[in-house]
Amino acid sequence: MSPFEILMLLCFGAAWPFSIWKSYTSCSNKGKSIIFLAVIFVGYVAGALHKFFFAYDAVIYLYVLNGVMVAIDMALYFRNERLAKGKK
Repeated sequence: MSPFEILMLLCFGAAWPFSIWKSYTSCSNKGKSIIFLAVIFVGYVAGALHKFFFAYDAVIYLYVLNGVMVAIDMALYFRNERLAKGKK
């Protein structure tokens, strides 16, 4: 278990609740990119799979937690797109 990997995941993970809150309350996708979110999500899934198959330790939970937060932000992206189309 690498303390640097843990620190990286904690730092990246700290930003997602703010992004989720902004997406939820603003009902806007301004400044968001679904491609960026998808790439980040794939990265977290790849990290979790690596931990599961090759280097299982407790850090896998940080990958999963971050992946869930990105998935929530992606779901809000599509919700906000739907809301934006309804306003036009």
